[in-house]
This record gives sequence, structure tokens and C-alpha cells, in this order.
Amino acid sequence: MSLLTEMMEKFHIMDKVTSDDGYGGVTTEWKEGAVIEGVATFDSSMQARAAEKQSVTSMYTVTTPKSVVLQYHDVIKRDRDGKVLRITSDGDDKYTPASAGLNMRQVSAEEFVIPTN
Repeated sequence: MSLLTEMMEKFHIMDKVTSDDGYGGVTTEWKEGAVIEGVATFDSSMQARAAEKQSVTSMYTVTTPKSVVLQYHDVIKRDRDGKVLRITSDGDDKYTPASAGLNMRQVSAEEFVIPTN
């Protein structure tokens, strides 16, 4: 077991479900979907802190096993504390090669507030 796998914790992929409201409009609900393992680390670099001062939301790096491919604008929720993150990069862009001993994929993410109706 590596330090990386020891740090992994449970997240839920949040599914956006829309339905007719019966009055010609649409209602939107967010439901917990598949459970994945991952690590979300806060980006405290100088560039991230400068961006936060310009009203950019807090930025994170999410690391998952290679078998989990998160896509741009997927939404995930960390089970431990309910923190919700929206993915801001493509999961196919940054992963370890097959010959590497590490089994990981990384995406960037931002804090996200699930809209309520």
C-alpha cells in the first residue's frame, strides 16, 4: 500500500436530474451517484492565491485511480465533510503511463455550490 492509496477517501459523483414541473418548466435535482475513491488537495500556490483575490473560487487538484475518468464540469461530493467540487479540466489529459508504478489520474477542480430551486 502506498501513501497515495492510504490518503484516498470516498466521493460521490453527483448526478444532475431534470424533470418536468407540470407547469411547462423544469425542476433540477442533484442526486448522489457512483462512489469513487480520490484525494482532493487545496492549491495554495501563489498563482492560486492571486486568482482567489480576483474572485476566482478556491482551486483543488483531485487525484483518482486511472480507472476513474472525471470529465469537465462533473460534480463530486466528498463524503467526509460534504465539500462539493466541480471539475475544471479533462480527466484524459493527465495520468500516469502504463509503465509507471503509480496508478493515478489528476484533474483540477473548484469549490461549487449546488444550486437550489
